[in-house]
Amino acid sequence: MTKRFGELSKEMCSSISGFPLPILEDLSEAVLDFTSLADLQAWLVAR
Repeated sequence: MTKRFGELSKEMCSSISGFPLPILEDLSEAVLDFTSLADLQAWLVAR
């Protein structure tokens, strides 16, 4: 994530690291379609 979007906030990192494996797998696929940090933020809010 950092390579694609730069430094993430602590809140984002905490949120992502707390996800169970199936959600992380979904995120790993979804991130391929993200074009901005806003896409990641929207995805996180939806979860």
